[in-house]
Amino acid sequence: MQFIDLKKQYSLLKEQIDANIHAVLDSGMYIMGPEIALLEKKLADYVGVKHCVVCSSGTDALLMPLMAWGIGPGDAVFTTPFTFIASAEVIKLVGATPVFADIDEKTYNLDPVELEKAIVKCFYEGKLKPKAIIPVDLFGLPADYEAIEKIAKKYNLLVLEDAAQGFGGFRNGQKAGSWGDAAATSFFPAKPLGCYGDGGAVFTNSDEMKELLLSIRVHGQGDDRYNNIRVGINGRLDAIQAAVLLAKITVFDEELFNRNKAAAKYTEVLGNSVVTPFVPDGYTSCWAQYSILANNAEHRTELQAKLKDKGVPIAVYYPKPLHLQGAFEDLNYKTGDFPISEKISHRIFSLPMHPYLAKEDIEMIGKIINS
Repeated sequence: MQFIDLKKQYSLLKEQIDANIHAVLDSGMYIMGPEIALLEKKLADYVGVKHCVVCSSGTDALLMPLMAWGIGPGDAVFTTPFTFIASAEVIKLVGATPVFADIDEKTYNLDPVELEKAIVKCFYEGKLKPKAIIPVDLFGLPADYEAIEKIAKKYNLLVLEDAAQGFGGFRNGQKAGSWGDAAATSFFPAKPLGCYGDGGAVFTNSDEMKELLLSIRVHGQGDDRYNNIRVGINGRLDAIQAAVLLAKITVFDEELFNRNKAAAKYTEVLGNSVVTPFVPDGYTSCWAQYSILANNAEHRTELQAKLKDKGVPIAVYYPKPLHLQGAFEDLNYKTGDFPISEKISHRIFSLPMHPYLAKEDIEMIGKIINS
């Protein structure tokens, strides 16, 4: 059994993927070939925004908007401590300071109440200038953007949606990638829409933002490659990765349907033996992961051992919240500062999830856990 079965997916899309890749190889246009513009148009149309700028990774997709907004030393950017390091890492990369706020106990996403508390405290202390919020669409479920955008407007803050795990999910008909002032996603192979290497994209409705992103993506270039009008990065997506994504996006909605079927089956067979994922009314998850809660850390260890013994792969997202990691020790957070994140990190683990997961495998996993 595979945690994410990319080989099965490739076997079904092999003809189209191979044809797309060979078209790039035959063209000799490996960097910024025509596949890039075509992919950007398809992605923007899918999400429902004016512009998409693809780039070299999900991390660069988060970094580039912060650079475009001029966020840097002395600025505060608010985010969750219960996520992959990239969400906060990019804040430090531009010289700004990550300020964490705890998560909602049911959705595991940034808690708007805790977010506003962190913002108010930051203003009161007066050491940093609040500038932006990076909510994360964790495990495929979009964050509460209606509440978060209301808070952002109240305090004049920018919102950068981290849709690295959320692409394909939506709330009240509005798709992940379309919230906030800009949004970022990842095409890492394990993502619901993944390429065969690193890749990412930024989404925005702002014409000015698009032009800034295009410049930043290629070393801050101006009207030609040797006229650099700002500091940028080497953030281009190569044409072969775009070719892979152009093939995969043709079956993406079908795969999302299958992911939701698999998730519903998991929830059915697991019953009350563990805490299954919560999806609020009006939300649809893309199920980047199917994550459950054991009763406690010891129970998680027991379940992991039983599953491993039967050949079932599992993963823990995330075993240590960011505020307790060495990369952020200069922020002087301590154990107990974000109790929900810490409690969830001790109990959570993820089961196999992909569009080609067999019903029989899900039932078998359910029996192991329920036993």
